[in-house]
Amino acid sequence: MSKKLLVVDDSPSVRQMVEMTLKGAGYAVKTANDGQAALSLCKSEMFDFVLTDQNMPNMDGLTLIKSLRAMSSYARVPLIVLTTEAGETMKQKGKAAGATGWMVKPFDPKKLLEVVSKVLR
Repeated sequence: MSKKLLVVDDSPSVRQMVEMTLKGAGYAVKTANDGQAALSLCKSEMFDFVLTDQNMPNMDGLTLIKSLRAMSSYARVPLIVLTTEAGETMKQKGKAAGATGWMVKPFDPKKLLEVVSKVLR
């Protein structure tokens, strides 16, 4: 059974590119257009991995990560941030929120697949 991944980004083009990359590698992928929609999805079904943007309407990525880490079912699920935010301060905030890792856009499909494979072992 393939792993279930959730991709969260307010940009339709980024969601589509990431989704195509992950589906091409055999993962089952769902998408959400902001943190609030992602949190609702995560309350109704379990994902093995969540990739989230930081800057989104309604709920940003760090708030989503904090909310997921507060749920016992997501305490150990890899949560990666994929964002344009490259500053060390934001990365530290991500780590403090419970992010497993931080990737800076634009994403490299090969690198993304390496990261997903590594954290899903």
